[in-house]
Amino acid sequence: MLASLEEIVTDLDGAGLDSDDVRKVAAVASRGRAALDEVTEPRLLTGDLWTVNALLDPKAPQPVITGVLDFDRAWFGDPAADWTIRMATAKEDGRTAFWESYGALDRSPAAVWRARIYEARHLSAIRLERHRLGKADAVRESYDNLAGVLGGLA
Repeated sequence: MLASLEEIVTDLDGAGLDSDDVRKVAAVASRGRAALDEVTEPRLLTGDLWTVNALLDPKAPQPVITGVLDFDRAWFGDPAADWTIRMATAKEDGRTAFWESYGALDRSPAAVWRARIYEARHLSAIRLERHRLGKADAVRESYDNLAGVLGGLA
């Protein structure tokens, strides 16, 4: 996680974007390293798992994933840090079936703190994506979004 945040800082700096808030997140994450280190078995995170990146068996009576595509955002870490989990927690809708199969997330104080760090990382990466796509208003908005998460970490 710390290396990922540092890489994002480097990318933001290279793009000419202000990275001070991400540096602050990295500093908070570094101070809370013990909570991050509670995750002792990193898993492969796809970084972009959603319906268009999943191959399904067309003959199966119920959806069966037979393959996964698009691993350009893959990394190793806490499964709770994956983009898919972020998006699954974003709304309460038909995703209930996902949680019934996946199981409940850890809600210990350390896990909740890690989730805030993960959200800050996602927002930082989103800033880069928005910049790449030329969405200047959305880039500016990302600073407010990250400030909100950072305020909850202080």
